[in-house]
Formats: sequence, C-alpha cells, structure tokens
Amino acid sequence: MTSAVAVMASCSSSPYAPTNKIYKKQAKDLTNIVRERPVNPAGQDFAGTVNFGLRKPNYVIIHHTAQNSTQQTLKTFTTPSTQVSAHYVIGRDGLVYHMLNDYLRAWHGGAAKWGNATDINSSSIGIELDNNGFEPFSPSQINSLLTVLDTLKRKHGVPSANFIGHSDIAPGRKVDPNITFPWKSLAEKGFGLWPDAVLTDTVPTTFNPIDALRIIGYDVKNSVNAVKSFQLHFVQKEITGILNEDEKKTLFNLYRKYL
Repeated sequence: MTSAVAVMASCSSSPYAPTNKIYKKQAKDLTNIVRERPVNPAGQDFAGTVNFGLRKPNYVIIHHTAQNSTQQTLKTFTTPSTQVSAHYVIGRDGLVYHMLNDYLRAWHGGAAKWGNATDINSSSIGIELDNNGFEPFSPSQINSLLTVLDTLKRKHGVPSANFIGHSDIAPGRKVDPNITFPWKSLAEKGFGLWPDAVLTDTVPTTFNPIDALRIIGYDVKNSVNAVKSFQLHFVQKEITGILNEDEKKTLFNLYRKYL
C-alpha cells in the first residue's frame, strides 16, 4: 500500500502531469477516430482490407530551439497557443525529452519543401536541440543526439540522405541548426551525406549548380536562399548566397551522391 501511494504521489508531483493528461486524452481521441468504421459515401458496404499499417516517418529534421533553456522550450511545446511541437528535445546537458510518439505528426517544420515533399510534418520526426542559435553544441548533447538518431534509423529505416536540417527544408526562412552544427561528424556515422575529402579538380562545363541543388532536394524558387542553406549545411564558412569555385566542386560531389 505504501509503495503504491508513493508512486501515485510521484506521478502527481511531476511538472508534466497536466500536459501528460492532455496528451493521453488527445491520443485517445485520435485512436477513436481511427477505430471508427468508415462510411462509404456511395452507400455500399464497407469492405475492410487486412493489409495496412501505420504511416512511416521517412525524414529526420534537426533544429535548434533559438530559446534560452530546455525548460523554456518544454513550456513552449506544452502551451496550446504556440501551435509548435517536436518529437524530441535534447538539452545542453544531454538529457532527452521524448514528447510525442514517433508515428504521430508534430508541428515542427512549418512551410517547407524537400524534393517533391511539401508536407514535411507528415513524413518526418522533429528533433530540437536546446541552443540559442549562436552557441556551439555541447559534446553531451551531440552524443545523446547520435543515440536517438541511431535508434530512429534502425526502427524506421530512415535513409542516410534523409537526415537534414530545418534550414535545408525552409531556405530563407530558417537557419537552424546553426553554423557550428557538426554535420560532418553525423555523416561519418551514417546520418546525412557529406562531400568526399578529395574533390575533382574541375567541374564539367555542363554542370548547372541550381539544377544540382534541386536534385539534392532544395527548393530553388529563390536560388540565392537555396545556396545559402547549402552553404550553411555543407560549407559552414561564409554564407554569401554565391558559390565560389571550391563550393561548386563540393556541390558537384554531393550531386553525384544524390543521383
């Protein structure tokens, strides 16, 4: 009896108890919607198939929070009026907060595009790293991120090329994760692609950089913004919106990896 009371007291004293209760109710409501037998608008009987499953996340989108603490971000993501969320939040100290079932749709990508995908939220998992947008990411935070990414890759079969940043899917609108993010280290472990150490001496005269960015996945409606997002991810030096010759070689190398 004593131990049961202690457990109940512990649960009720959790700072997340109120929002966990709301989460449970909303998840139950969605479950009830899915369990409803569909009504055929043409009037014929419903003929339920036996071949179906859950939608599978195919992308992992990495963000920085642009806020000053993990607690501030958790409050933001548990306040209904903000209308933003993510599946995971990882603190500077490496603590991981799992906020939403991987199979449910978080509101983290906003207006975004990658390749032909325009509803990124419906096909992705969002991970927010506690970072004000300008500071380096701590080793503890990156180590925890790698653990989460490894789990997601094995669980959902996310392709290596589909680990990308918020800035990749929203050129000109987003710049996260910031320029200090260790994309190269992630790529070496199978999360994202990275150019080879040795690049070609020359780029073919027929090579079109904007077409290459589009084939990789970037929205090139505004080509300058697309170049800036590319530079933020794969160059991580000056973000000019103009490709120099070395950057064109980098882009050409990556373009061939994405073909």
